[in-house]
Amino acid sequence: MLAEADALALLERGRIEIEGRLVDASNTTLRAEITLDGLTRRCVYKPVRGERPLWDFPDGTLAGREVSAYLVSRATGWDLVPPTILRDGPLGPGALQLWIDEPDETGALIGFVPAYDVPDGWFPVAAARDDDGDAYALAHADDPRLARLAIFDAVINNADRKGGHVLYPATGGVHGVDHGVSFHVENKLRTVLWGWTGRPLPDDACEVLTHLHEQLTGRLGAALEEHLTVSEVQHVSLRIKRLLRAARFPQPPQDWPAIPWPPI
Repeated sequence: MLAEADALALLERGRIEIEGRLVDASNTTLRAEITLDGLTRRCVYKPVRGERPLWDFPDGTLAGREVSAYLVSRATGWDLVPPTILRDGPLGPGALQLWIDEPDETGALIGFVPAYDVPDGWFPVAAARDDDGDAYALAHADDPRLARLAIFDAVINNADRKGGHVLYPATGGVHGVDHGVSFHVENKLRTVLWGWTGRPLPDDACEVLTHLHEQLTGRLGAALEEHLTVSEVQHVSLRIKRLLRAARFPQPPQDWPAIPWPPI
């Protein structure tokens, strides 16, 4: 396992060689090898020039939002987002994120299951049917690692938490990726992790959120303002305050689709 400091040094100063494109991504997303002082790892490179314009996010800002998600994750201490930086690459400036390898058998904690056979300890969050009309449920495990990710998504206002954006490294943790459509000032939270809706936040989460809010007045806030507007950073603070005041997991939005499409 690569230490975080070593991973950041590799991303910041390593030589990038593009291997190919991840064709399922809506924006240009490239897999690359990065090498520094004999150390080679894979990474994901998302050049700003390959970002697809969106009606509700300013052009050319998605890479900075990816970096901002990593900065918030690092400040929580939860290790939810792989090391991510903004740097110049073969196709110009873009987000560079350490590649996360998953075991062949990942033991995914999110997915579609038969509606009559939702596993014990899982939350059904939406109903569905397959092409034959059989009933399924979109569901996820009642797992503390996912609960932390759900809280993190509420803080960054993640508009696209699909099941496929959750990775399960061999270390036993959980990583979230693809945070380009986050940090909007309007409520745009869309996620498949609604199983804890309205339930009390864990005590340790409240402690983490309190500390996170304090950090926003210092170095964390300044670092975020390099990638986000002042108003967007202020709204991170407001969302944390609302979470702490309610001390509960958020409710699905009423004026915005609560689950991204496709959900997986």
